[in-house]
Amino acid sequence: MSGLPSRRRVLKGALAALFLIPLFVSGTVEAGEIFAREPLTITGADGASHVFNVELALTEAQREQGLMFRRMMGENEGMLFDFGETRMVYMWMKNTVLPLDMVFMDKDGVVTHLHSDAVPYSEAIISSVSPVKYVLELSAGTIKRLHLSKGDRATSAEIAGKP
Repeated sequence: MSGLPSRRRVLKGALAALFLIPLFVSGTVEAGEIFAREPLTITGADGASHVFNVELALTEAQREQGLMFRRMMGENEGMLFDFGETRMVYMWMKNTVLPLDMVFMDKDGVVTHLHSDAVPYSEAIISSVSPVKYVLELSAGTIKRLHLSKGDRATSAEIAGKP
């Protein structure tokens, strides 16, 4: 025996790697965190509603990972960060491939501040400007496309405090 792996073992390893690649590319396995999902609706002053399927970043580890390394996100998808308390929040785009819009909200889901087109990989700090409990990250351009604005209200099971 030469100490080299058999062709069969090499082939099995290569096939296993091919099946795992989509998991790493999606971003949900890369840092070991898996995110629950729920619908979130934003309703504007004009009564127009927009529904998103959002991932929930609820733990410190999930909030640290966020959308880092993601290569794609659907038009009506996003990530809701719940900080567990109302406080000043500071975000950045380090290791974030996608350009994002950020919607900052108070404990009731009322939009207090919006930040459009956050630059991928930037280490510039993006402030909530005032204390908030939630931040919703959406694909860049969503704020403009849907005419989201300060005073709009987001509703979801997480924001309602769950049943």
